[in-house]
Amino acid sequence: MIALRLYRLLPSPVRRRLVQMLPAHRRIGLVRTFVRPSGGDTVHPIGSRVTVDDGGVRTRAEVVAAATPLQMWHRNLTAVTAALDAAGIRYHCLRNDDHLRSTVAVVADQREAVRRTLTSAPVLSGAHVRTVEVRPGRHQPDLAPTEVFQVWFPVTDARANVVLGSQFACEIEFWTRDGDVVRAPRHNAVIDETPVEPEPVRVAAALLSHFVPEADDHTYGTRRDLAVRAFDRVGFPIDAVYTWVDGSDPEWLERKRAALHDAGGPLHAVAANSSRYHNRDELRYSMRSLHSFAPWLRRIFLITDSQLPSWLDPYHPMVTVVSHAELFADLGGRSSFNSHAIESRLHRIEGLAEHFLYLNDDVFLGRPLLPTHFFHSNGIAKFFPSPAQFGLGDAKPGDLPVNAAGKNNRRQIQRQFGVTITQKMKHTPFALRRSIMQQIEQVLQTEVTQTAAHRFRHPGDLAIPSSLHQYWAYLTAQAVPGDIEYEYADLGHPSTPARLAELLVNRNRDVFCLNDTDSDPRSWAEQESMLADFLPRYLPFPAPFELPDDVVAERRKVGATALWRRSYRSVPGNRRPAPIDAPTLPNNLLNTVADFQAVLRRPDG
Repeated sequence: MIALRLYRLLPSPVRRRLVQMLPAHRRIGLVRTFVRPSGGDTVHPIGSRVTVDDGGVRTRAEVVAAATPLQMWHRNLTAVTAALDAAGIRYHCLRNDDHLRSTVAVVADQREAVRRTLTSAPVLSGAHVRTVEVRPGRHQPDLAPTEVFQVWFPVTDARANVVLGSQFACEIEFWTRDGDVVRAPRHNAVIDETPVEPEPVRVAAALLSHFVPEADDHTYGTRRDLAVRAFDRVGFPIDAVYTWVDGSDPEWLERKRAALHDAGGPLHAVAANSSRYHNRDELRYSMRSLHSFAPWLRRIFLITDSQLPSWLDPYHPMVTVVSHAELFADLGGRSSFNSHAIESRLHRIEGLAEHFLYLNDDVFLGRPLLPTHFFHSNGIAKFFPSPAQFGLGDAKPGDLPVNAAGKNNRRQIQRQFGVTITQKMKHTPFALRRSIMQQIEQVLQTEVTQTAAHRFRHPGDLAIPSSLHQYWAYLTAQAVPGDIEYEYADLGHPSTPARLAELLVNRNRDVFCLNDTDSDPRSWAEQESMLADFLPRYLPFPAPFELPDDVVAERRKVGATALWRRSYRSVPGNRRPAPIDAPTLPNNLLNTVADFQAVLRRPDG
């Protein structure tokens, strides 16, 4: 216990240096013992109740097999409104500034009736209820503190690592009557006072929270003057795109060997390094993080070299697998082992929305996020520059491929816009627009086609979605820099076990990346053990597009290419939705780019 207290008092950098002194195979286990306040290796039965930490408060939570923040948002709000309906208490739901909590407003003279209902309503059996004092924000500095009731059903996973609790509570606030109007006790997103007698209506849940997707079919009662659509709500569809490979698949390895033989000339040492293609099931948990923390995504497109993950249900309507044969049909439909080439063709995916997130399988959402983390409601994308730089000068054969591509991007930005770029982007989901990628291909047709034709990373490549798109979009007024809470961990670094253990406890990052740049294959077993411990604890709840464990166990005996032949090609009919086309490109696109160049070159520009 003394060691535990001492460890917790140390700053994070000192903790990480201490961890590096431990034997590699004991690092994450020992650190987790020191820093995790709850959860462990005990598996609790589904339906039981266990003591957990819920926002700093020890409480009892129900163990469930699966749950998401959106499901809990609905469960808490639905239970509260059902209880009020049954008690005959009038209320209206409204949109507040915290999109992860719902809000129900009741006239203040019904406070005691609400209190009795919360303690006696059968539909709220098992719910946690507490009174919280809320201080007025900067919008209403003259208001006195007010009390609200918070109601929620806390749940956890079988090992009590994840708690979905008070963060998604339904709050009941009390509006005061003053003559023929009622006034809100605190700021909300719509109106501070309104007539006493409302016109009741039911509204889509999407109008009550930016976290709720447009397609959500739940409705809730409110007043007509609160049934308004916010100007800052993202209403357009957003998709996600992954590129993925299983580098242990025998058929894929044979394709790679043949391609290397055909490549002829020497490649950079990391252009075809095995660690670039190593599969540790990261994709499974990355896609889980989207399902849990970004329910507003419409579809997920998975680009593979005619491979299929053993755990993925190819029939699920939310997921579409796209083969290299489709993506490179005009170049002979060959397999590509060059992520720059594959990324240069994302905008050619049939049915892809205009706005989409592009992720590598080592990138994970760390907590619930809103669409506005990545796009403004007017369609403008956000990007997240990194302090890291790719160096000045032209690309040389000896450059790391990622730096060579960055330098090539800079050359094109200098040619088109007359400015110089030096920064890389953070390794986060990239918020992209299909039409911008089409613009880039139209203006830089030769360079983009050459990148697509390079089957392995090449000094002449462009890196379109990870850098060029962002600067091009910014310089044509279609993207702006944004902020994101981000953690980057190299799997081969000795501090990584401590970083992962702290992530498990704090869960205070919007996004985290678990990257493997160039690991020694002899360390793969250790890294796999570390991820096999961390990822199921951080993201324990399966997504609906995952197959049952017993089915997965059988499918793991089959190579990823063989699974593709067996599963994907046997899907009857066309599973894809009708395409959502990008906005029609303007006929004067080249003139538009020239206009931006001219503005940048003007003395006052």
